[in-house]
Amino acid sequence: MNALNSNRLDQALLRYWMPALIAGILALIAFVFIGQTPIPRALGMAASITGMALMLRRFDPLLAILGSLSLAFSPAFWLQTGAGETTTAALLGIGLLIGVGLIILLIWFAHVPPSLITLLIIFAAVIVSLLIGAPRSLRVTTLISTWLLYVLSDTVLTANPRPESGVVQQPDRQHLLSMLVLLTVGVVNDPLFILLAPATILGIGLSGLKPPSWYWVALLAVIIIGVRGTIIQYVDTDWWLFPAQSAEALGLRVPYILSGGWREASRWLYLINLIGSQFSGIGLALAVLGLSRLSRWYPPLGVVSMVAFASYALFGLVYYGNNSTILLLPMLIILIIWMTYAIYSLGQWLQKSLSSVPKIQWISSLLYMILPLVLLGRAAGVI
Repeated sequence: MNALNSNRLDQALLRYWMPALIAGILALIAFVFIGQTPIPRALGMAASITGMALMLRRFDPLLAILGSLSLAFSPAFWLQTGAGETTTAALLGIGLLIGVGLIILLIWFAHVPPSLITLLIIFAAVIVSLLIGAPRSLRVTTLISTWLLYVLSDTVLTANPRPESGVVQQPDRQHLLSMLVLLTVGVVNDPLFILLAPATILGIGLSGLKPPSWYWVALLAVIIIGVRGTIIQYVDTDWWLFPAQSAEALGLRVPYILSGGWREASRWLYLINLIGSQFSGIGLALAVLGLSRLSRWYPPLGVVSMVAFASYALFGLVYYGNNSTILLLPMLIILIIWMTYAIYSLGQWLQKSLSSVPKIQWISSLLYMILPLVLLGRAAGVI
């Protein structure tokens, strides 16, 4: 009996991690052979895709692979491919690859819960990043963003499952520690990472977690450091009060925040066009549908994701730098969560409405497969 339970646990852990590993490997192959990216740097990028797939794993394994590959082949993410020197994120990816090997060993030789495995990977990433250190690495920002959003969503969904599931669990302490460590590393790398702090705090509150006093003190210290760094890096007294209307008329692009940017309709159109340029108008419509369904079935996750999205959207409205598309990658990650859930909801609806047709829900997955294929074709110059 013990041997049977052991085999079942091994199989469950493999099913949990397999979509993420498949997505990471497929992305790695595309980055190296199509994107002509050095293997070390491609490993760092593939580690981000692995975290993205883990985030979507709760909805559907196949959709998790398709959604994460959509991020991999999106124009903003694909900009990181190509020849170049090895960076912090590349060496960080090597460390995470070693961590994946440790995961496989842990799965086969010990029964370790996914939350603890994730914590081990995060600590490996932190150690490597602290040893190497490269301030404001966009690849590190993307990598840490995907893993923080994964841990945050897993925390919220564990504590707030769908009503009909009837199973409510308390998130592990590893969730709390992972979020604090990831947020700290993200802020140390780039203070703008503090934009994810409101969603993190809200997620902790909605999950019913009660961190000790030292946790809040540490979190407050990280927030203060992040806010201070953001002001130093992105706020300039000469540009803070510069009329946004004049900046739009002159077509100014400066790496600073203009406080009145959010009042300009052209800035809102800019954000909409940015999303459309990544995933087309259909992707934008899917994101809206997915958010509405997510807010219906998983209200806490819907609220947390909206807060995270709004934080970056507000920054996108007031920031006038040419690199805004790259800085807004976490916003695009959240959009993919919504898009994937929209496709998942469509599949569930088809299954209930046309129950007489076998495997009818697969139609939605096949339709979703078009997105990463089109994005890959565009990235490769075929389309």
